Amino acid sequence: MISSSLPRGPGVGFKPEHFAAIAAAPQPVGFFEVHAENYMGAGGPPHAQLGRLRADYALSIHGVGLSIGSMQPLDREHLSRLRALCERYQPESFSEHLAWSSHDSVFLNDLLPLPYTPATLHHVAGHIDLVQETLGRQMLLENPATYLTFAQSTLEETDFLAELVRRTGCGLLLDINNVFVAATNHHLDARAYLARFPLTAVREIHLSGHSETVDDQGAPLLIDSHDTPVKDPVWALYEEVIARTGPIATLIEWDNDVPEWPVLRAEAEAAGALLAHAARHEQAA
Repeated sequence: MISSSLPRGPGVGFKPEHFAAIAAAPQPVGFFEVHAENYMGAGGPPHAQLGRLRADYALSIHGVGLSIGSMQPLDREHLSRLRALCERYQPESFSEHLAWSSHDSVFLNDLLPLPYTPATLHHVAGHIDLVQETLGRQMLLENPATYLTFAQSTLEETDFLAELVRRTGCGLLLDINNVFVAATNHHLDARAYLARFPLTAVREIHLSGHSETVDDQGAPLLIDSHDTPVKDPVWALYEEVIARTGPIATLIEWDNDVPEWPVLRAEAEAAGALLAHAARHEQAA
């Protein structure tokens, strides 16, 4: 099984409107990430651009449609298309979400949470095994941004993820913005969550922005909107994590209200500066 092997530097989620600027000169990023479902056609401009990027940069393919957390069987046709995409581009990493997004033939435009129980654990582990066997590669599983919890849950999210790693050999994608969003929404301590997180299994980190509103009771409610720069509390958590782990491949996600390329590049350079500091600390230690 091919293991995830992204370079331990900054990366950016690729947007077609940035292609000309990216192709014009070498960029200060180690990899680009794309959503798998945007490249499941046979050809055309999307593949022409991705092929050009792949020639010069490492690639991370990030799925949003497998519905790993669904209680129904995985869509074998979707999985087959995903295998063809990975065989075509040989990415350094493939990742998906700990969530469900489909039911029967209905595909939902959201990544929905699931209860953390032994039965759910068994079911999700089976899905991960099938994905990794089909793709012949390790997959990374991303922790979710959540807005509600289940009374049925008997396991902590961090324990649930750690047990999935133990059972399947998958890796983890630590989305630090998701940690901050969920902790704020559920009135929990983000640092306490990260202290329990199985960091040794993390192969990629995501950073993104979020929007702030209030719930029906007037309490703060954060939305994982990916439409702003990374917020200061998220940068602070990130710096603390990589001080413990050393440098880890780090992606800047910005999917809505996408800015011009120099703005996104500056976010990646900020992550790169923190990664370089962590690398110097690691070497000194």
